[in-house]
Amino acid sequence: MRMIVSFESELYGIIFLSLRVTLTALTFASLIGVPLGVLLGLKSFRGKFVVTNTINAIMSMPPVVAGLIVYVLLSNRTGIVGDRRLLFTDTAMILAQFLLALPLMIGLTMSVVSQIDNAVYLTAKSLGAMPYQAGAAVVKEARFGILSGFIVVFGRLIAEVGAVMMVGGNIRYETRVMTTAIALQRSMGEFQTALALGFILLTISFLITGMIEVVKSLGRVSR
Repeated sequence: MRMIVSFESELYGIIFLSLRVTLTALTFASLIGVPLGVLLGLKSFRGKFVVTNTINAIMSMPPVVAGLIVYVLLSNRTGIVGDRRLLFTDTAMILAQFLLALPLMIGLTMSVVSQIDNAVYLTAKSLGAMPYQAGAAVVKEARFGILSGFIVVFGRLIAEVGAVMMVGGNIRYETRVMTTAIALQRSMGEFQTALALGFILLTISFLITGMIEVVKSLGRVSR
């Protein structure tokens, strides 16, 4: 509690960087993953079984693998964009978390949409809706399930340490986030500080997921 009320600039810099990296990666993953998940959930096509099983397999990709892929892409030696010097920056951490979040958003959205009655889509189409409008109707029907997907993905990203450590480097004032700070404090034997940071991390996760649950509850009441 003393750390929270101290308003120490380094501590709050770590907190804000953690949230900025996670929420940015989640936003871009949602903008791409939700439409793709809706498309895969609604459409039937040849090879769909292979595509869906591939996505389900990638959903369990270990964070260190995502970090390694981004590291290789951004490395000065082997990376195709290594000359841009993005390695060990917050951009690299966002890319690693985006790589983790995208298959999760696609798979979770696809699962939710596939459970929605196909009559919603067909009714919208019969009333003259364009395909994207019919898809929007399905998304509206599945919005609470998609919000739950946001919570799941946010929880995985905010607690992730392997990928951001690999591509961010845990540089003080630059790429140090809460999870890497906890790992550092633990390695230094500063267990009280590590536990305090863990408590802050849990509190932030609780507040954000709580706000989403409130929005979902208000949506149910308005219906």
